[in-house]
Amino acid sequence: MTGIRNAGHDGRMAMTRNTGARIGLLSIAALSLLTAGCGTERPGHDIAAGTPSRAAAAEPSRPSAPVDFPCPGESPSTAPAHAAGTSGPATPPSDHYAENHGFRDPLPLHGQRRCDGIAAVKRIKNALEPLRTHNDISADSTRRALTALGYPAAKVESYAVDPSVGFLVDGSALCIEGKVNPHFIEANAFAGYPDGTDCKPPRGGH
Repeated sequence: MTGIRNAGHDGRMAMTRNTGARIGLLSIAALSLLTAGCGTERPGHDIAAGTPSRAAAAEPSRPSAPVDFPCPGESPSTAPAHAAGTSGPATPPSDHYAENHGFRDPLPLHGQRRCDGIAAVKRIKNALEPLRTHNDISADSTRRALTALGYPAAKVESYAVDPSVGFLVDGSALCIEGKVNPHFIEANAFAGYPDGTDCKPPRGGH
C-alpha cells in the first residue's frame, strides 16, 4: 500500500511539473508574438488613431505643376486640359538632333500667363490688320503699329521676310513672335527659351 501511495504521489508531482513547463512555454510564445507584432505598424500611420504620424507630417510636400484653364473668350474644348509640364515625346528620338537643338525650342506659357499671351496676340493682330487690308506692309509700318500698343521701341524688332514682314516683341513677362503679309497675320506668344535670357533663341548649343 505504501508503494502505491508513493507512486500516486510521484505521478501527481510529475504532472504538476509538466503542466508548469507547458504554461511557461506558452507564456514565452505569447510574448514573442506580441514583440513581433510591434513591428507591423506601417510608417506614416498611427495604429491607435488611424491618422498620419509625425514622421509622415514632417515629409516635405512637392510643388504641384501649374494647370491650364480656359481663358476669357476661349471655349473649354480648345483649352488644354492637362497639367503643365507633362508634354513631350513618349520615346527618345532616333538621333540626337532634337536633343542637341532643344535649347532653341520656345517654352510654352501656362496658367494665367497663357491667358495673358492669348490677349496680347489678339491685340497685336488687331493692330496689324489695317496694314494687311491696305497692303501697307513694311518693317517700318509694322514697328510703328506695335510701338503704338505701348511696347518700348527697344523691345520691338521688325524685319523683311519676303513676302512677309516678321516681328518679335519682348513683353518682359512674355514674348510674341509672328509675321504679317497681304494674306494673313500670324502671331504666337511664348515664355522665352530654356537657355536664353530674353525672347531670342540662344546661339550656343549642347
